[in-house]
Amino acid sequence: MDWWARDFDNWALCDGCCLHLFARVPFARDRAAVWSSRRQEFVRRAGFFLMAVLAVHDKRASDALFVEWLQLIAEAATDNRNFVKKAVNWALRQIGKRNRRLNRAAIRTAKAIWKFDSASARWIAADALRELAGDAVQRRLNRKEPAATREVSPRAATLHEENLLSAGSYREAREPTVGRRPEAPRSP
Repeated sequence: MDWWARDFDNWALCDGCCLHLFARVPFARDRAAVWSSRRQEFVRRAGFFLMAVLAVHDKRASDALFVEWLQLIAEAATDNRNFVKKAVNWALRQIGKRNRRLNRAAIRTAKAIWKFDSASARWIAADALRELAGDAVQRRLNRKEPAATREVSPRAATLHEENLLSAGSYREAREPTVGRRPEAPRSP
């Protein structure tokens, strides 16, 4: 992977390799952290691009990993190269959309980045804060983690889900309706 990454000379090649190949290997997490500190523009972009992709697709990754990456993101926020700046911003936003806890951590990181004496850092922070604190992301996180199941034990969450299933509201909300025939009225 390192050998290939050294030959990246444009964003399309970098992003395509990371999304369709590198993100699928078991050591992608390690490469993301290592590459994020490299000086070469597209290798550094690849590091942050991998962070963004893994934040969306690596469902087994722990929140602790992403919290560590937030520090790497803050350290790179003053890089004013356009392709690096955009990847840093994307990684910050994707980590912040993963769950409620990471959303709060990403917002704190963006607020810290805002204070840096750098136009690039302020652009990254402003864009991330606009999205992460925005209504759309907050609504999605609230749907993903309903108030009744947020900050409760797994057993309580299971009981809540069972209650919804027995009431039918959960099932109706989750079942696709496109292409289904309406049920015929039942005779008494």
